[in-house]
Parts: sequence; structure tokens; C-alpha cells
Amino acid sequence: MENKVALSIGNHHSDERGTVSFNNAFDASEIKRIYFIENKNTAIIRAWQGHKIEKRWFSAVQGSFIIKLIKIDNWDSPSNNLIPEIFTLDATDLKILYVPQGYATSIQALEEKSKLMVMVNFLIGETKDEYRFNSDYFDQKN
Repeated sequence: MENKVALSIGNHHSDERGTVSFNNAFDASEIKRIYFIENKNTAIIRAWQGHKIEKRWFSAVQGSFIIKLIKIDNWDSPSNNLIPEIFTLDATDLKILYVPQGYATSIQALEEKSKLMVMVNFLIGETKDEYRFNSDYFDQKN
């Protein structure tokens, strides 16, 4: 997998039996674990958590989310004026957002009861690779 953010586009097919959602372009061969995020409400923003070596894949399985990504320039003291890339994921189209190593994320549900699936390329305890920055860290200007 490349070392740049990528969005894999899903699709769906509906007929008289119901709907099948799919993302046939997605390669899941690197994934070792899966978990889900359900924010308590739409005001909650989970920001900023980063990973120097771990990769993440995100897909909205219920509702929708806005995900902001910051490519970290220095893990000990990142510039606080880095500009985020912004993505919206919606459960209707099974898009999968690939986030390579080296990024911090901000995650906010846009609808109540939204659920985000997160896939990771390391098992729990396999690596120590979690960096946290204050939620307003990248809103500051130098």
C-alpha cells in the first residue's frame, strides 16, 4: 500500500431482495484487527491522535463522519499550523479511507448513532505507537 492518503470508493446494488454494499477494490491483506468508534453525540471530537508506524483504514458503517488528517512533520514538537486534509465518510457508499503511518486524526460524527469501523495493521500490544495532541493544537497559529 502506498504511503499517501487514499479513498477507496464502494458501491451498492439494490433489487427486490434488498441491498448489497461492496468495495471490491479494497485490499484487506494488511489488516490485523478491527474496532468501532461510536461518539456519544455529534459535539464530541476525538482529536488529535497519531501513529508514527501504524496504518489505519476507516469506514462509516452507520451514519456519517468528518475525518481530518494532519501529516505530522515532527513527532516531538509538530508545527501547530499544519493544514488538515478533510474527508466525509457516509455509510451509504462503503468508502474506505486509508491513512498511512505518519498522520494524526480528528474524528467527529455528523449524525447521532453514527458508527465508524477502524481497521489497523498491528495487533494490540504489538507496538507502542500512540501520540496525542491537545484537541485545539493545530488550530493555533505561529
